[in-house]
Amino acid sequence: MAQLSDPGVAQLLAHKNHAVVSSMNEDGSIHSTVVWVDLIDGQLAVNSAVGRKWPTNLERDPRITVLVYDESNPYDYVEVRGAVTSRLEGADDHIDRLAKKYLGVDSYPLRTASEQRVTFLVQPSLVRHQKQ
Repeated sequence: MAQLSDPGVAQLLAHKNHAVVSSMNEDGSIHSTVVWVDLIDGQLAVNSAVGRKWPTNLERDPRITVLVYDESNPYDYVEVRGAVTSRLEGADDHIDRLAKKYLGVDSYPLRTASEQRVTFLVQPSLVRHQKQ
């Protein structure tokens, strides 16, 4: 099994590559969405707003799959399966760091006054790196 710290995996996560997060809907179907990713203290981290579909799914069922692919070569990707823990503390700063990485701006421009941000940290049960 690969590790998040493996050079090829770390490179995918460090660059401005998008990810697909998959979570389980209440009816057992899979919900997938495109997100931004990074590492916090060596753990894969994703961010959203409380009340959206996939964060609600993860609060109910913490199982997650995250697929991060190289934007210039989608055949270079890492799949991370595991379970998440959520935290509200620091989530606003986290989305700002992601906005800097992906948009080049200091503050997340789509934030609304009524939303509460949440960061999910993934504890991997599987890390699989594929490269062609």
